[in-house]
Amino acid sequence: MNNTALVLVDMQNDFLHADGAYARGGATSEHIAALPTKLKPVAEAVRNAGGWVISTHFTLVPGKGDKPFIAEHLKELRPFLTKGDFVPGGFGHALIDDLAPADLAVEKIAYSAFHMSRLEWMLKQAGITDLIFGGIVTNGGVASTVRDAHVHGYHCTVLSDGCAAFDPAVHEVSIEALRSVAEITSCAEVISKLG
Repeated sequence: MNNTALVLVDMQNDFLHADGAYARGGATSEHIAALPTKLKPVAEAVRNAGGWVISTHFTLVPGKGDKPFIAEHLKELRPFLTKGDFVPGGFGHALIDDLAPADLAVEKIAYSAFHMSRLEWMLKQAGITDLIFGGIVTNGGVASTVRDAHVHGYHCTVLSDGCAAFDPAVHEVSIEALRSVAEITSCAEVISKLG
């Protein structure tokens, strides 16, 4: 298991916590809110088996006056995002307490955690070849990172019930679409294998 990592995609306070940016903006989902309870035993099983836990952190890079750089598509999608949201080192940027601590953390500025980040360098330094994915959203950060991981030669597993999207139908379609590049399994199956 020392070459295997659970990748927790964007399980951050600003997405999930009641005091986070998304809750403030009314962008919540019961399916996303249920993920910490599902992923916590997986993270514990991976840790106990000697594997790694990696967290990816969506980041709004602050510019002059700490005003964040926000992509145009994101401004339209989430107009409530503002100064202080997803800021590096801030409460909202952090991995939620239920899943902490991560062995490795990587900031990301796009859907894929591989895009313009140090993720691949960290994976190579740690000797990680197998990645298990859980987190949000299935059709965004999860799918993009899984596809990039596949292209980079990593063995990918996706937890079908350890990921979520705002729309369950979109989640299901995204999981099916990932079958061509990843093994699809459940949280219980991974815990059973590791146990």
